[in-house]
Amino acid sequence: MFGIGKIKKGKNAKIDPKVIETGKEVKPQTREKTLMYTLQDLIAPSYIEIDFRDIRINNTYYRTFLVVGYPRTVDNTWLSPLINFDAELSISMFYYPLDSDQIIEKLKRKIAELEASLANEYQAGKVLDPKNKVALEDARRLMDDIASGQEKFFNVGMYIRLSAKDKKMLEAETKNLVSTLAAIGLEVVPATLNQDYGWHTTLPKAQDYLYRVRNMDTSSIARTFPFVSSELTMDKGILYGINLHNNSLVIYDRFSAPNANEVVFATSGAGKSYYVKLQALRYLLTGAQIFIIDPESEYDKLAKAVDGNYITFSQDSGAKINPFEFIRSTDVEETNVLRDKILSLHTFFKILFGGEISNKATAVLDRALILTYKEKGITNDPATWKNDPPLLEDLYKILKGMIEPEAHDMASRIEKYIIGSASGVFNLPTNVNINNDFTVFSIRDLRDELRPMAMFIILDFIWTKVREKRRRRLLIVDEAWTMMQYEDSAKFIFGIAKRARKYFLGLTTISQDVDEFLTSKYGKAVVTNASLKMLLKQNSAAIDLITHTFNLSSGERNFLLSAHRGEGIFFADQNHVAIRVISNKAEHRLITSDPKELEKMKKANMNDIDLEEGSDLFMSDA
Repeated sequence: MFGIGKIKKGKNAKIDPKVIETGKEVKPQTREKTLMYTLQDLIAPSYIEIDFRDIRINNTYYRTFLVVGYPRTVDNTWLSPLINFDAELSISMFYYPLDSDQIIEKLKRKIAELEASLANEYQAGKVLDPKNKVALEDARRLMDDIASGQEKFFNVGMYIRLSAKDKKMLEAETKNLVSTLAAIGLEVVPATLNQDYGWHTTLPKAQDYLYRVRNMDTSSIARTFPFVSSELTMDKGILYGINLHNNSLVIYDRFSAPNANEVVFATSGAGKSYYVKLQALRYLLTGAQIFIIDPESEYDKLAKAVDGNYITFSQDSGAKINPFEFIRSTDVEETNVLRDKILSLHTFFKILFGGEISNKATAVLDRALILTYKEKGITNDPATWKNDPPLLEDLYKILKGMIEPEAHDMASRIEKYIIGSASGVFNLPTNVNINNDFTVFSIRDLRDELRPMAMFIILDFIWTKVREKRRRRLLIVDEAWTMMQYEDSAKFIFGIAKRARKYFLGLTTISQDVDEFLTSKYGKAVVTNASLKMLLKQNSAAIDLITHTFNLSSGERNFLLSAHRGEGIFFADQNHVAIRVISNKAEHRLITSDPKELEKMKKANMNDIDLEEGSDLFMSDA
């Protein structure tokens, strides 16, 4: 109990510990005496005002409720709406074990009463009371369980204390709380004329001053404890958004998960690129290196603002990557990087040829690739790996010089990429580097039929560099469904997803074509090997596949169909919560791709920021 009363504290006053509890006035003592307080005096509130339905302590109002009615059946998470209620609550539950023999005797009497009541109704020709029938069945089952030792019996008291800053807010929160509890089958009433006892009952003292209880068996009690709360917050990581269940922060470090891979699925306009750009920006601040494959030039302003490297691929000019480029350092922990590169080139040419090639053609191609590297003096000897790698035209010449018909056929199909309509992309030396911490590869200027091959070459080039030195990296592949159209490129993506953890790499795949991605066996494997998953708004055509793949409940299914932009379900390993993605004004200026907002910023000259200004603005507001 708190010591309550008015104590005048003069300049030279001394407070006797024995008097503090009474609250009586203390006379001033001599000047040389110092003030003395007990711990009880220091923690006691300034005043307490007890009313019929609430209690006021200092400037905060409290109201304690008794739970007087419970639902007949519940599931394991039935108290989740109470635990995640959007207000400050204190919940106290008391369990009193009862003697099993006494309970069995009481149940026998109750069963006899119910049977007699039902028998009288039956003999009188009345309709049997359904409540009595259900109660009889429950009593019989409970008595059998208690007699066999499967269940024990308890008295249970549950009390809820609500707090608010003023009376008006307290009344409003009371209505919200009562309606929320009614939705899960709990009936509550205020502890009228006992609010002081209610206050003490809900303190962490384990003392029940109200003793308003009802009977429960062990199984029922097990479903009231422990509480389940939808929270996903770590001590480190970045802010992913706001938890829609309880408005808590969703903070997570993907590099602390079993693997750092993530898949993002959403319909067009749901905010998937916004979410990924925001994530890339925030991980950049943690020291991670970011690689992005950008099909629609959505990341150019962001790359400029963070002093990144924006690499544009086209047929006429710009950046080039030689498909034959491979790890030329002898310090890499690989058994034979040249052999691995040749196997990777087999996948590239299958994509280039538009699908599978025969076994004989594969054997011819393998021999031609080995000869092509050998012509440049590159063999399995690591000492030769420092030589400049060959080009596509070198393979073309080798194939033309072979006698097999398959070689001539492949040479004719390669020809257009050397001197034909598709030249200027895959037949030039590599002229880019990815030493910058933020590197974007833009393929917007390439024709659609060249994009799958370009994406593969870029991915292979990045994967080659990733294996040279380990550090925290993110590889973001936008419109990843393009790679899932071909089994070999899909297999390559899966290979990166499976091995990324070894090199401290997190692979993020983004797709709006859910069917194309999830119907591929390698697409499903990529999802399985991702610790993080983000589902934003879905269309009705894809929701059934999404529901089946991610084992969503009907409520989660409906949420994804009606979610607003930037809202979705965030999966982190075994946990998932509904989330709303948020950003500050500086971040929003850099990452938004909404045409209306871009037009407004253009008119206001907000988008014409130079590199240094944009970087400073981002850093200060982040």
